[in-house]
Amino acid sequence: MPFELVNATNQPALIKVIGVGGGGGNAVMHMLQTKIEGVEFICANTDAQALKESGVEPVLQLGSSITKGLGAGSDPDVGRQAALEDRDSIMAVLEGADMIFIAAGMGGGTGTGAAPIVAQVAKEMGILTVAVVTRPFKFEGKKRSNIADEGITELKQFVDSLITIPNEKLKEVLGGEITMTDAFATADDVLTGSVQGISELITRPGLINVDFADVQTVMKEQGMAMVGSGVAEGDERAKIAAEAAINSPLLEDVNLSGARGILVNITAGENMTIGEFEEVGAIVRGFAADDATTIIGTCTDSEMSESIRVTIVATGLGSSTGPTVADFDPRSEGLQAVPRAGFATDYHDLDKPAVTRYGQDADISRNMEMNLNAAESISEQENVNSGDTDNTPEEKMDILDIPAFLRRQAD
Repeated sequence: MPFELVNATNQPALIKVIGVGGGGGNAVMHMLQTKIEGVEFICANTDAQALKESGVEPVLQLGSSITKGLGAGSDPDVGRQAALEDRDSIMAVLEGADMIFIAAGMGGGTGTGAAPIVAQVAKEMGILTVAVVTRPFKFEGKKRSNIADEGITELKQFVDSLITIPNEKLKEVLGGEITMTDAFATADDVLTGSVQGISELITRPGLINVDFADVQTVMKEQGMAMVGSGVAEGDERAKIAAEAAINSPLLEDVNLSGARGILVNITAGENMTIGEFEEVGAIVRGFAADDATTIIGTCTDSEMSESIRVTIVATGLGSSTGPTVADFDPRSEGLQAVPRAGFATDYHDLDKPAVTRYGQDADISRNMEMNLNAAESISEQENVNSGDTDNTPEEKMDILDIPAFLRRQAD
């Protein structure tokens, strides 16, 4: 598996983050407080009051003539029409960007309806487009969840990579005692970490820099993606942080071995050692496919002299077969798959018919043998009762054409 270590170019890429709708706007405000470096922030909404309170510049009010600045009323169709009305304005705020992140909460009106239009415009402009969206908590209701699923399906058509953050999994980790305010704040933290982990690979200096072209290689036209992040300090901090990123609850049940691209950001102080870098790389190699494009970069943060942060982005997650994260956790316990006797099990090909995996001749031979054994077992028992033990194997196979209850009646 190749590891590409490329020096950053002198001309920095222009990265913009656009928060669409209320959830996206909240995420952008949170990013401003986190002080993500080297990116421009935009808020787009149908709610004029929310834009005014965001403190973000520039802002883009969508569909003024449709919503009168009062929001989309949780109706994605209204959000979509509002974005279509201001399509030219969307194009104007995205002008000049090499890469954009679309942040949105799926399940509402503006985020669900307008985010796909923003992505479509960006795609037409040739901008590398990554969407980072949240799925609703379970307590928000089934209807909101269904709306979110429909919005994600539409958004997927226009983005290069789509990272979905399932809020319900966050709740499972945080526990039922967490307040709603803290739950949504944690979701914003994860969304912010996703954008930060990718963008700072390009915008922040490090001992091993990654340029925009590398990120584009891993993320362009890759479809579904997932992100995990881990922070640790003390002994074995690199190993612990990398394992925490891989075993993130957001990566649960995701087949990382099927990823076509792996992007890794290691952020630490200037005291990070070569051994720590190699340790993260070894852990990544443990789950990445041999032919996956894997790019590892480092960022220097003077405030992290004692700790290290590892962010792993897996792209091109189109398969549901193969090992999942749990397979790479030495602490995990569960049932072990038992290979079929005489045949090697290839978990990467389980989406193919058995006749293709094992070869037609082998499959037919195995089935014939199983049927013949079944016929012999049945006929031997029946021959004991009838006193006939001279039937050939071919004649015994014919017995299977007779229903069992008729065979027994004949006896």
